[in-house]
Parts: sequence; C-alpha cells; structure tokens
Amino acid sequence: MTNVLASIADFALPPRCAGCGLIVSDDLQLCLACWESLSFLTGEGCKLCGTPIAPTHAICAPCLQSAPDHDGAYASVVYGDVARNIALRLKHGRRIGLAKLIAKLMTRRLPSEPGILVPVPLHRWRILRRGFNQSALVAGHLAKANGLSLEIDALKRDRSTPLLRGYSARERSKAVRGAFSVSAAARPRLRGQTVFLIDDVYTSGATANACARALKRSGASKVFVFCWARVLFEAGAD
Repeated sequence: MTNVLASIADFALPPRCAGCGLIVSDDLQLCLACWESLSFLTGEGCKLCGTPIAPTHAICAPCLQSAPDHDGAYASVVYGDVARNIALRLKHGRRIGLAKLIAKLMTRRLPSEPGILVPVPLHRWRILRRGFNQSALVAGHLAKANGLSLEIDALKRDRSTPLLRGYSARERSKAVRGAFSVSAAARPRLRGQTVFLIDDVYTSGATANACARALKRSGASKVFVFCWARVLFEAGAD
C-alpha cells in the first residue's frame, strides 16, 4: 500500500527542477539547462574578500579603500537567475527542502581548517512571519553532512533591520551597524575559535561585516563568510 501511495504522489506531484520548475527525475535536482547556467566560483580572487579579480590573490579596489571586518568570503556560485530563484524559493516560497540542496552545493567550498558554523540570524519578528531562518537551515545541513560543530543561536539580531535591496553600500552598512550581538552562553564556546558565518547571499558585505565585528568582540579569533551565492558587479539581491 505504501508503494502504491508513493507512486500516486509521484505522479500527482513529480519532482521539479529547483531552478525553473521543470519536471526532473528526482527531488532536489536541477535540470541540465539550469545546472549549466550556474557559474561556480573557484576561490581565486581578492585575498581579503574573495571577489574574482585578475591577477588572483591581489587586493580589490573596495578592500584597498576599506578592508572587510571578516577574514575572507567563500561563495558557491555567482548570483544569477538560477541562483536567485533557488534562494527566493527557499526564503519566500517556503521550499525548505532546498536548504539541503544549497548545503550540498556549498560543501565543496568549505575551508579546510576546522571551524564552528554560525548562521546569520533573523530578527524574532521576521522569524515569526516566515517561520524559519534559511541560513540556519543551510547551516544545519552543512553541519550534519560534514561533521562540524553548529552554534545555531550564538548570534542574535537585536533590532529589526530593513530589507537592504536598493540600498547603496554605505546605506547598507549604516542600516546594520550595531544590530548584532553574541549570546552570553555562546561566548565561552566561541572564544579563540574560527567561525564560519553562514548566509544565503553575499552582496555588499555589510551584514557579514557587522556580524564579524560582533563575533570578534566576543572572542572569535577569525570569521570567514560562507554563502550560497555572491553578487558581482551591479547585480542586485533580494
């Protein structure tokens, strides 16, 4: 009976591509066109923030002007149409299973050194409206699949911040300044440790810098940003 019900469900609700919705052979897969359209990042770029530049391992112009507060940023893919669709379907479409796919594709960019995973937090009112924190879901799958420590509630968003879409880099930095802190309970476990800050999309780095400052004030030795997609050039994120 179970197999019959499963077959009926598969017929009525066939697996669909996480990027475009096309029917595919299995859950949490991408069709060939969406897979080929993803631009995977290799890690070569600015030695401070990871932005792809030539020559590699130089320092990009924004970092020369103002170095980031974190110790490096790793992203799986460039923020484009498919990466954007996956992020939005997880975040706003409530397709929480996509967090597992994102974590799977992010795993190859995990730094080799040991570290503690800490997700970028949402304010409690946004969690109540959405029902979940997408960064925490991704962090949970990363921790489970790679045997890493996870401090899911270590970082707190003490005040609600506006959606940053359409803000300039300076406006983004001002909007999140002082918005984050580390819980007293987590501080002893983070002291002297390397932290991998987990987020979905890296745009200007304002949120990552604000989180890194809070983590380092609480004793973390290094903070690396680790995210699904990275905005390059003039692309915008939601």
